[in-house]
Amino acid sequence: QVQLVESGGGWVQPGGSLRLSCAASTSIFSSSPMGWYRQAPGKQRLLVAIVTSTGSTDYDDSVKGRFTISRDNEKITVYLQMNDLKPEDPAVYFCNAQWWGTDFWGQGTQVTVSS
Repeated sequence: QVQLVESGGGWVQPGGSLRLSCAASTSIFSSSPMGWYRQAPGKQRLLVAIVTSTGSTDYDDSVKGRFTISRDNEKITVYLQMNDLKPEDPAVYFCNAQWWGTDFWGQGTQVTVSS
């Protein structure tokens, strides 16, 4: 069974940091693009960051300079380091992996930003 399991979400004050992790249960994603999406209540799920198997990254404009995505292909894990969190960042964050045109999703991890 293919599984993506996120962890690291929680509550943080504005300006704080969190590190999200997403561990895959299968090696098929070792050469796949992996990324993070987020979905706030009543909003669409939007791409936050993506990293390819070669380490190339792309970010949504709203998080550039604050978030960093990385991956460990041996662990088949993708990370999202979130710094300087802002009130607009709270959402459920979902891990995503793509393999042969198919999307796989984690269960989501909640990120709350409040003072």
